[in-house]
Amino acid sequence: MATDQTNSASMPGRYASALFELAKEQGSVEQIEADLKAFESLLTESEDLRRLVASPVFAAEDQSRALSALLEKAGISGLTENFLQVITHNRRLFAVPQMIKIFAALAAESRGEVTAEVTTAQALTDELTAELKQTLKNAVGKDVKLDARVEPAILGGLIVKIGSKMIDSSLRTKLTAMKVSLKAVS
Repeated sequence: MATDQTNSASMPGRYASALFELAKEQGSVEQIEADLKAFESLLTESEDLRRLVASPVFAAEDQSRALSALLEKAGISGLTENFLQVITHNRRLFAVPQMIKIFAALAAESRGEVTAEVTTAQALTDELTAELKQTLKNAVGKDVKLDARVEPAILGGLIVKIGSKMIDSSLRTKLTAMKVSLKAVS
């Protein structure tokens, strides 16, 4: 299932795989994963950073200088900093969000974990989270890390996606199916 997420033949997959192999050789997979997660948080929080990363208008040198200052302030250094500078120099910074996801999937796979994307109408309690993790672990035979999102538009129930498999038991989907069935009857 993790191979569905990693797609190492893609450009982001090749970069993430190379970083993962280097991190594994240096025994720093957890540190690189934490650094990338911190950088991803910075991306989520800053519209300016997202624009800098995504826009081809900025010269690689300008992106590199801005990135250096940001990484120093965030305490991200070593292999992670070098990696981000290389992809900036190679004009691939726009793909860093996909690279981060692929790296995380590779790291999880190496630990024997799978990631389940879970969407619910309301935040899950700790008890429900533990129960869902155990149920998914029994179903897939591996430890499961939950990536939970709240989306009130699904009205109730939940949507679980692991790799390319998805289970949609949301109330919105059930109501839509019922509406289609009623139209077919009339």
